[in-house]
Order: sequence, then C-alpha cells, then structure tokens
Amino acid sequence: MTVETKTGVRELTFAQALREALHEEMQRDDRIFVIGEDVGAWGGVFRVTEGIYDKFGPERAVDTPISEEGFTGLAVGAAMTGLHPVVEIMFGDFITLAMEQIVNQAAKMRYMSGGQAEVPITVRATIGAGRSSGGQHSQSLHAWFAHIPGLKVVVPATPYDAKGLLKTALRDQNPVMFFEDKLMYAKVKGEVPEQEYTIPFGKADIKRPGKDVTIVALSRMVHAALAAAEKLAEEGIQAEVIDPRTLTPLDRDTLIQSVIKTQRAVIVDMGYHDFGATAELAATIMNGAFDYIDAPIERLGATQVPIPFSPPLEMSTIPDEEKIIAAVKRTLAGRGA
Repeated sequence: MTVETKTGVRELTFAQALREALHEEMQRDDRIFVIGEDVGAWGGVFRVTEGIYDKFGPERAVDTPISEEGFTGLAVGAAMTGLHPVVEIMFGDFITLAMEQIVNQAAKMRYMSGGQAEVPITVRATIGAGRSSGGQHSQSLHAWFAHIPGLKVVVPATPYDAKGLLKTALRDQNPVMFFEDKLMYAKVKGEVPEQEYTIPFGKADIKRPGKDVTIVALSRMVHAALAAAEKLAEEGIQAEVIDPRTLTPLDRDTLIQSVIKTQRAVIVDMGYHDFGATAELAATIMNGAFDYIDAPIERLGATQVPIPFSPPLEMSTIPDEEKIIAAVKRTLAGRGA
C-alpha cells in the first residue's frame, strides 16, 4: 500500500519504487521489455514486476525457462537490434551462469565493433544475506562487475535512489548492472516524489553530514551505517555517512573530500571482504587523502566463508551497526583492527 505523506511526495517501499520506475519507463519507451523467470503473470519472485504483464502484455513481460545464460544471451541480441531489455536474475548468485553473455558479449561489443553496435541492456540482480537462504542464494557479487570495463554498476540504498537510478539505467545506451538487496524490497521505505526525476550515475550522496569520521557504505549497509551514526552521536561522535550509489562510475571526489575533512574512514559492504569493493574504495581514499588520514582505514565486509544456512552463523558473517561502531572507535583511537 502506498502511504501519502505531503503534497507531491509518497512513501513507497523499495520494491514499489522500482516497480514504478519500470512502469513509467515502459510507458515512455516501447522498446523496453522485461525478461526472466516468473517476471510475467507471477510478477517476479520479489513482486517487482507485478502488473507489467497485465498492462503491457506477454511481448513485454517475457517469462523464460530456467536458463540464465540463454535468456541473457537473447536479451543481448535484442539490445543490439535496438530494443532495451531488462533482465531479471531471480537470485544474484545465478548470475554466474550468465557471465559469458554479460562479461564477454554485452560489455565488449561496443568496443569491438568500433562503436557500431550498442548494447542498451539493464540487468537487475539481487544481493544480500540474512534470509537463511544458504550459500547459493545469499551472495553479494556486485564487485565482480565493477572490475569489467564497459559495464556500469549501480547499488541503490533507498526507494528514492532506486527509482531515480533505474530510470537513468533505462535511458542509457550501455549495459548497466543494477543490484538490489533483497531484504530491502519490503522493509525499506522512503519518500519518493510524484514528479519526474532521474539521478545521474557517478554522483555520491551524503546521507548524513559529520566531522569526526567518514563512513562509506553500499546498499543495505547504508542503513546499518546510519543506525550506527545515530548511536555514535549520543556519545558526541559525528559520523558522515556517504552512499556512492554507483561503483562504476565512481564519485571519487566526494569520498576524498569527506576524508580530508574528517581524517578517518570506515568502509562497509555486504560483499566479501577480501578483494572486494571496500578495497578499491579504500585505495581511492588513500590515493586522494593520504596526507590527511590520522588512522588506518577500516574495511568491513562479509566474512570470507560460504554464507551459512544457520541463522546465528549467517548473521555472524554480516557487517552490522555494532561492528561499524567498533570500527569507528578504533579509528578514533588511531589504531586498526
């Protein structure tokens, strides 16, 4: 249910904001269609594509067999002929089956054709642990795709950002990887304007200003960082929380300028710690703000183990607000983990 707040603004869930973006862009551009497992009459396993089949018909809400490589490859071909497919990967872990089509075809075709072939495709995939879904349904693999030239990587944290960034993706002539934390679909709510808007890629958002430490967080970890910042404020510690929103392109300047001001940084991501997004973000800060940093940069990511099915074991592998608070206090003490 949509909740009315003030004139021109509604409170939507994360899933509702994504669904609204899809409906609006499909109405605007008849080249856009969605494709994937159960995206049609069922409305998607997380209900994001609900209503699209009824409104736009089976030609623009295409249910597929369980073959990620097959329907992603079909979508790449459709994009090259002038359409704009929106591929839904039901669980982001299954994207491993479509790596050939995404990494070796979609990402490279424009370069290898000298700009003659464009591949305007948006691949939506889930990330995030915490549902007791096991090691093959709980991974956050977004950092993989930030490593590949030719792909844009989007990781929204709020309904407002989700809608604006998805609309931007659906107007981009390049392949965009759009990652959505599955725990946010129903639980995260926020104000979304009724009027038309988009959000540019490569523009970070300062979710909370502060002067004592910079916390850089991605996707669902933004909410953990904001909760940690609230508790830290009770102790007189003012944390600045920055959401990059996109990994590629990355707004390096906003990160660097914040750490020049605060002189300390904690970076939080749901992806695996080793060789993950936090490492590149830390390197960016070190290169740009080295002379100003007063303590080792803290990096928090998922523990380097397959994600357990057992809820207590699973939750112990995920960064949370208490771990963020502890990391902030280590930086303020001028020491690392």
